[in-house]
Amino acid sequence: MPPTPNYTPMLIAQSGPVAGQNWVLSKDVLILGREPDCDIVIPDRQVSRQHARLARVGGTFTIEDLGSKNGTHVNGATLEGPKALQDGDLIQIALIAKLQFVGSEATMPVKLDAAAHPTGPLILPRPAGGRLRVDSGARRVWVKDQELDPPLSVPQFRFLELLHQRAGQVCSRDEVIGVVWPGAEDVGVSEQAIDALVRRVRDRLAELDPTQAYIITVRGHGFRLDNPEK
Repeated sequence: MPPTPNYTPMLIAQSGPVAGQNWVLSKDVLILGREPDCDIVIPDRQVSRQHARLARVGGTFTIEDLGSKNGTHVNGATLEGPKALQDGDLIQIALIAKLQFVGSEATMPVKLDAAAHPTGPLILPRPAGGRLRVDSGARRVWVKDQELDPPLSVPQFRFLELLHQRAGQVCSRDEVIGVVWPGAEDVGVSEQAIDALVRRVRDRLAELDPTQAYIITVRGHGFRLDNPEK
């Protein structure tokens, strides 16, 4: 079985001009603001150029307002100084964007078998390289330069391809359904079917690299790929 991974907290945008985006908090200090050189850019005039700061203090992230014009709130309360974040906290930047903090303890793998039904190609930006490589045209997968054989089934490959092309971003269960079971959104796909698919893909990747948990479950949000460099 793959080991328990060392998770990194995330921010997931719930509303505003960046709704649907998410950021892995891999740096010790991150600046949120309107300026394009900020770590997390929220392009709206209600957001100050450098609006707020996230900082890792020990094993905890804190958030602090940087004297912004429209303020920063956590769970509806105005920030008056640095505040330690807890899993699920809702951060409001000015009057425009809400971001949810997903703590490390909230992202845990689900033990999840294969389902069926093909889908059309998904056009997304290609990610940078890593231990896991995907050839979309040939439907082939390599892990640490070893090819996965026998190959993944079509639905298994579509799921892994989605995560790979998203380059570490969270893919919701609805997105997974749309890619793996196109047209099934109206009739519904069970949680058990999704979990079985994810479990089987995890097991197949572990055949070649049992030291790395590639597929991360972000509880309440979906899945992302943790694809470290070789």
